[in-house]
Amino acid sequence: MRILIWHVHGSWTTSFVQGPHTYLVPVTPDRGPDGLGRARTWDWPDSVVEVPPERLRDEDVDLVILQRPHELDLVDRWLGRRPPLVYLEHNAPDGDVPHTRHPAADLPGVTLVHVTHFNRLMWDAGRAPTAVVEHGIVDPGHRWTGELDRAAVVVNEPVRRGRTTGTDLLPAFARAAPLDVFGMRTGQLAEHIGVDPGRCRTRDVPQGDLHTELARRRVYVHPVRWTSLGLSLLEAMHLGMPVVALATTEVTEAVPPGAGVVSNRIDVLTDAVRDFLADPLHARTVGDGARAAALARYGLPRFLDDWERLLKEVTR
Repeated sequence: MRILIWHVHGSWTTSFVQGPHTYLVPVTPDRGPDGLGRARTWDWPDSVVEVPPERLRDEDVDLVILQRPHELDLVDRWLGRRPPLVYLEHNAPDGDVPHTRHPAADLPGVTLVHVTHFNRLMWDAGRAPTAVVEHGIVDPGHRWTGELDRAAVVVNEPVRRGRTTGTDLLPAFARAAPLDVFGMRTGQLAEHIGVDPGRCRTRDVPQGDLHTELARRRVYVHPVRWTSLGLSLLEAMHLGMPVVALATTEVTEAVPPGAGVVSNRIDVLTDAVRDFLADPLHARTVGDGARAAALARYGLPRFLDDWERLLKEVTR
C-alpha cells in the first residue's frame, strides 16, 4: 500500500512507518510545516519517500492519513482526487470540553482514529466512524541506571503552555528532588517559576542521546494536566524508569499499579519522588514493572497489527 502522510508528529510517525508499506511524505523547498519531508532526528526506513507536491498527481496513492484540518484542501489541490481518508487525531480536545466538535465530524467518507480511548470519549465526533489505535513505541531497550539522584521531566514550551503542562507544579517537585527538564524551548524556566537554577536545570540534548540521558536520572516525573497520552511517558517506562504522574487523561490506564505512582494529590506525588530518590533498589523494581507494562500494552508489534487491520478495513 502507498500511504500519503505529512510529517507532523515525529515520534508517532517513527513508529507508524515501521510497517510494511510505502509512505509518501510531502517535501517543499523551505521544508515548512506542510513539506517537512523525512525526519532528520529520528531513524526512518527507506520506505519513507519524499515527494514534492507538484509530483503527487502522478503518484499512486492508496490511502491518505490526515492529521490537521487544512490537509484535506491540500489533498484536493495536490492530488486532484480523494483516495480513502483516515483522520488521525493526536490530541485531547481543547476548548468547551466535552462539547468540542471534531473537525472530521462533518467530513463524509473519513474515518476518525484516536490514539487513546479518553480522547475518543471526550471529542464530539458526530456521526463519523471512529476507532482507537493506541500508541506503539519503538523499543529503546532497558537503559535505566538511575545513577543521578535527580528527576527527569520532558515538556515542550513549558513557559508558554503553563498550566496545561503543569509548569506551575514544578516548584513543588523541585523541592522534592532536583529536576532536569528536557524539551523544546525550555529556556529561563527556573527564573519563570521562581526556583533556584540548581534545582531546575534545562537540558538540551540531541534526539539520539535523549533516551540515554533520561535513563541516568532516578525517576521520571510527568506533571502534565491536559494533553493526550505523552509519548515521553511511555518511552520512560520502556527505558525501565519508575514514573510519577498526574492521574489525568489516559495516564491511569497507561501506568498500572507497580509501574509508578499516579495521583492527583501533589503531596502523594512529591513523597513518591522523594522515596524513589532515597531508595534506588525500589526505583529499579518499580522501573522494571513500568517496562513490563509498557511492552505489554504499547509494544510496536501490537501497534502495527492494529493499524494493519484498520487500513484493510478502510480500503476494502
